[in-house]
Amino acid sequence: MRRSVFSPTEHHVDYITVRGFELAQAATPWAPPTADQPGLIGPNWAKGWVIEDNVVHDAKCSAISLGKEASTGHNFATLRGDKPGYQYQLESVFAARQVGWDREHVGSHVVRRNTISDCGQNGVVGHLGCVFSTIEDNHIYNIGVKREFYGHEIAGIKLHAAIDVVISHNRVHDCSLGTWLDWQAQGTRVSRNLYYRNNRDLFVEVSHGPYLVEHNVLASPVALESFSQGGAFVHNLVGGTVRLEKVMDRATPYHRPHSTQVAGYAVVYGGDDRYIGNIFLGGDPARAYARLGQGQAGYGTAGYDGHPATFQEYLARVAEQPPGDLQRFIAVEQPAYLRDNVYAPGATAFAGERSALSLAEEVSFEVVEEGDEVYLEAKLPEAFGRARLGLVTGADLARVRFADADFEERDASLLVVGTDLVGERKEAGRDYPAGPIARLGPGTSRIRVW
Repeated sequence: MRRSVFSPTEHHVDYITVRGFELAQAATPWAPPTADQPGLIGPNWAKGWVIEDNVVHDAKCSAISLGKEASTGHNFATLRGDKPGYQYQLESVFAARQVGWDREHVGSHVVRRNTISDCGQNGVVGHLGCVFSTIEDNHIYNIGVKREFYGHEIAGIKLHAAIDVVISHNRVHDCSLGTWLDWQAQGTRVSRNLYYRNNRDLFVEVSHGPYLVEHNVLASPVALESFSQGGAFVHNLVGGTVRLEKVMDRATPYHRPHSTQVAGYAVVYGGDDRYIGNIFLGGDPARAYARLGQGQAGYGTAGYDGHPATFQEYLARVAEQPPGDLQRFIAVEQPAYLRDNVYAPGATAFAGERSALSLAEEVSFEVVEEGDEVYLEAKLPEAFGRARLGLVTGADLARVRFADADFEERDASLLVVGTDLVGERKEAGRDYPAGPIARLGPGTSRIRVW
């Protein structure tokens, strides 16, 4: 019957550390972004919590909540029935600014080295209150797999407004969805995570970037879904399908860099994405590039076919449109910036990618568990050795169009994509293979990844 195991009743109980506990069995209520979001444990609209080295399990809905509080909206769409939840969620962003939603008062939490399992909705959830936080080194599994609930909020990690949030080196498996970044993924970094045996691995929805996904293993049958724009995908292993979709009926906010101040809002035209040094595995050709909604899904990046490959080409296409304002842009696809990606048999490259390496021989990757250890077993042909690229930094990633922002570190310094999945540091002036592991090469290999 208890709503939470450990959670303040008041706001702004700041700088609490919770370490070394087993926290379990709480009847947490459903935690959507348009209501109060209590978890089994959480700061309840505060700053600077550290939740580390705990075992957290069997929350009815959400285990760890870094989420919203009730004054900025609490189930109004259901209680009033007069406006959609989308509209109330949009209003909550502006309402939160009036109650101190900024770096000085909210967020900057650390959630690390926890084992989180067997929850009905989320391992970690948060809307607004998660800003500037770090979620790292956690083991998250068995989330949303009992099918107790249906709702658009179920994932191992489900965040709205993950501004300058780092999700790093987590092991996420056997979840209905691994990680779902929904609305305002800006300055967000999904780095060095291991996703496998999920129904779906990573979903980024109605965001405008800049956000970065780098050195991850996405090994489930549905690896990546992007209903967004302004993303950068660097040195990932993409083992399943890639789904791309426009969202032209929901405009969502974007912000000033490294701030909660709203700079504007826009619908999702699709594109304005960057892919560098990824490995794409293939699959059943009958499933490739099926039409889905306003987009398509398949193996590889051919879903971007028809997009311009440079910003200059994009501007030229806009200039060719009939006179007007908004109408000139609606019919023009945004650019897709792709280079140095590797495609296994059955995966197809974007037609505008001039440096793609399409392999003709067998490629295989398998995630293998042995007790508490996890290994990545790979088999790659000799031709894989031709795929080499230098250290990737923010200077290699085109500026995001709508947010008018560069890819930067959280302190606004130059972004460096410099650490691989297993912690090896990369150096300027050297070249590295595609994919998430710096020592990956042709032949058979077995590398411990957890």
